[in-house]
Amino acid sequence: MLVRSLSTSASTAQMIKPPVQIFGLDGRYASALYSAASKNKALDNVEKELSQFQQSIKTDAKLKEFLINPTLKRSLKVEALKHVASKINMSPATGNLLGLLAENGRLSNLEGVINAFKIMMAAHRGEVTCEVITAKPLDQAQRQNLEAALKKFLKGKETLQLTAKVDSSLIGGMIVSIGDKYVDMSVASKVKKYTELISAAV
Repeated sequence: MLVRSLSTSASTAQMIKPPVQIFGLDGRYASALYSAASKNKALDNVEKELSQFQQSIKTDAKLKEFLINPTLKRSLKVEALKHVASKINMSPATGNLLGLLAENGRLSNLEGVINAFKIMMAAHRGEVTCEVITAKPLDQAQRQNLEAALKKFLKGKETLQLTAKVDSSLIGGMIVSIGDKYVDMSVASKVKKYTELISAAV
């Protein structure tokens, strides 16, 4: 149903699967969009449009309020977004996504859908996204050593896109998520685990 609504192509029966599967509602919308954009050879264009729209939501308080305001009628949001899509010459797949989310009362999911689509596009380009969270910022040598270790997970022509974040609540160690793998090596998680073991023994 989603694909039929999103796709403007005549050959909507065969869905083109994204290179990485993302579960949940955001993933379903993003997958349908990926399929529709792929058939129209508009993947890069759709990604660019969504990134620009995402940036507009962050910088334009009125736009953000309009999208999340539950008191506004769905039909009003659909018409307004159709007007915006037409005015800035959005590709049909992007315009259809915005209209469909408005129609289904799912505009609060837009951020998640855009992020899911970006992950699919990164995989499409052979990029493997990796997020590393540490208690203290990594220095240059630590980052280089970590990148070298993480590159061993890559296959063929894949490239690593590393994002480093800091969360002092981890106490020490790190949390690494690469592709669909997730490893918690933080001191905080060990403390929690030991606390639970002690509590269970008492």
